[in-house]
Amino acid sequence: MKKIDQKIVGYEVVTADKQALAKAESDAVDRRAIVQMHEAVERPEMLIGSTYKIKTPMSEHAMYVTINDMLLNEGTSHEMRQPFEIFINSKNMEHYQWVVALTLLISAVFRKGGDITFIVDELSAVFDPQGGYFKRGGKFMPSLVAEIGDVVEKHLKMIGMITNDQLDVHQKKMIQEKRAEYEARQAQPAAGDDSDEGNFPPDAQLCKLCSTKAAIVMDGCLTCLNCGDSKCN
Repeated sequence: MKKIDQKIVGYEVVTADKQALAKAESDAVDRRAIVQMHEAVERPEMLIGSTYKIKTPMSEHAMYVTINDMLLNEGTSHEMRQPFEIFINSKNMEHYQWVVALTLLISAVFRKGGDITFIVDELSAVFDPQGGYFKRGGKFMPSLVAEIGDVVEKHLKMIGMITNDQLDVHQKKMIQEKRAEYEARQAQPAAGDDSDEGNFPPDAQLCKLCSTKAAIVMDGCLTCLNCGDSKCN
């Protein structure tokens, strides 16, 4: 209980509506204080970076993609990690010009802010007229640019900007059962643990949904051992 030792000159009854209005005004002030990514945000001296390796069968030299992130509203409930810039390095100088141009454009989009996830779809839609290739794990890449898009997607999932659509427990169990049944019929024991990425039967077909060479035919039905897609579902 609080003791009042001064003369009361006025009073006001705090109703539920007034409390809700005060909270809404406070939330509006908090939202205005939230820093969003935009072109005017200055680059700090240190950024958090992640580097990804790309090794294609098209070149003897690997390509290294580094994406640096900025931590906005650090220490608050609105803290978020946003990509700020991208760099691509390789000993292979064949693609130097367009690689530099691509990194400059992607970095500019990063710093623009807003919804930048469209970059993944745009890069993934680029096809090499000379044909694509399968990366480790059996996933088909229509071009080197598409694999750079795959790296960007992986990074955006890692920082939470894209939802990571993982298989649930029941889907994983179904895939394991299908795989065990298929290997038993083919009398081909698995080459390794089921959790090893890319350890799919050698005669597996390309899945049209996840672009991974992991689809098998069982009982006249094409089922993917990577994403669980099935024409019989």
